[in-house]
Amino acid sequence: MTQMRSDTKTSGTGVAAAPPADSDKIPAHVWRTAAVVVFGAVMGMLDTSLVNIGLHTIGADLGASLATIQWVASGYLLALGVSLTVCGWLARRVGVTRLWMGALVAFTITSALCALASTADWLIALRILQGLSAGLMIPAGQTILGQAAGPKRMGRVMGVVGIAVVGAPAIGPTIGGLMLANWSWEWLFLINIPLGLIGLALGLRYLPRSAGTEVQRLDVVGLILAGGGVSAVVYGLSEVGATGSVTSLSVWLPVVLGLAGLGGFIARALRNARPLLDIRLFGNRGFRAATTAGSFAGGAMFGVMVLLPLYFQVLHGTGLIRTGVDLLSFGLGGVIMLPLGGRLTDRFGGGRVAVIGNLLIAAAILPLAFLPVDTNGIVIQLLLFAAGLATAVGAMPLVSAAYGSVRHEQLPDAAALVNIMQRVGGAIGVAIVAVILSRATASGWEPVTGYHVAFGALAALSLVSAVASTVLRNHQRKA
Repeated sequence: MTQMRSDTKTSGTGVAAAPPADSDKIPAHVWRTAAVVVFGAVMGMLDTSLVNIGLHTIGADLGASLATIQWVASGYLLALGVSLTVCGWLARRVGVTRLWMGALVAFTITSALCALASTADWLIALRILQGLSAGLMIPAGQTILGQAAGPKRMGRVMGVVGIAVVGAPAIGPTIGGLMLANWSWEWLFLINIPLGLIGLALGLRYLPRSAGTEVQRLDVVGLILAGGGVSAVVYGLSEVGATGSVTSLSVWLPVVLGLAGLGGFIARALRNARPLLDIRLFGNRGFRAATTAGSFAGGAMFGVMVLLPLYFQVLHGTGLIRTGVDLLSFGLGGVIMLPLGGRLTDRFGGGRVAVIGNLLIAAAILPLAFLPVDTNGIVIQLLLFAAGLATAVGAMPLVSAAYGSVRHEQLPDAAALVNIMQRVGGAIGVAIVAVILSRATASGWEPVTGYHVAFGALAALSLVSAVASTVLRNHQRKA
């Protein structure tokens, strides 16, 4: 502990100050910090995939309809959108390390309570609380890492967090399938308790201490406009999956209301010298380019994660556990490549790496838009492995570039905005997949045709991200 504290300082923003920028070597305490923060990232990402797999089982056990039990997932996502908008303010108010540990404790406790829920209504309410804590924990952890690493080391350190982002959803179906095959659904939540306790113990031992600062009063109106706006947009886009149409009232009404709320928040924030969330960061060309490209990359990544399980289960008729095993190659490729992707980002810049990475993602996904159903499984696994490798140098460099483009004290707001853009982009990607598959069914296409079109659309999203990344690359060259 003494060594850790001697290596870090505390800034006036309530976060650990970055190490000297004249050395590219990453100190040992930064790697310890990264290892601790990964526990929170794994919990957040793994929890989502586990619970989504278990929705049918949970609904059957609690006697709830699919429309009702779906709110176990939807309520979590909506709460996530609300807390993302207030994360920066809380980080300044209480200190980012305290915020991360408090959110970790809350996430762990609500996980235990979810396992004890006896009705669907109670489970939905507890999942909302769990989503609120997850929305604080993920960007707070990224802020801690960004502050500890500094811009010259951002790629390598964020690559560690990327292992959780890519790896956890890939192994989630396998773990969830095995748990549901052998235990009750409550264990989908109970698994978070040991992870949370380990993360808390390590956080108390290794994370740099930070104090809060004097901040303006919480802008409640701004929170309602921003939090409600983000949640409404994400909810409306997620409803596309349920209705299969973008013209449904349950889709366009919340999207329109959400956009109106966000517009009101933007107007309010621009008039406020110290807004709830500093949207003036988008005036930074590097940050704007990185987050824009990142939203398209997020759309492709989340879309692929939704499409691939359906591809195996519907077209190939594989079971839940086998589907999880088939998806491991995608996650394995990402885990292997992320450390190298981080090094390349620090050396050549996130823009250049992201251009190549997203082109490679499109190249790996596009063949799936043409392959017949009876294609050799080895060919499909090789393509998924290649897509995982490419994702590691397509998505995470953009996150690193966004954080590296802002000042030390701006990182709490930057982390919140990056996560919001990724969530919205991901919802758009999933909505595109849902609309294409629904239209394919309604039009009487061959089942494989809908999946071909969906894979082609996701490859196009990656190409758009590559084009947007060229803006970042050009900016970094000039800078």
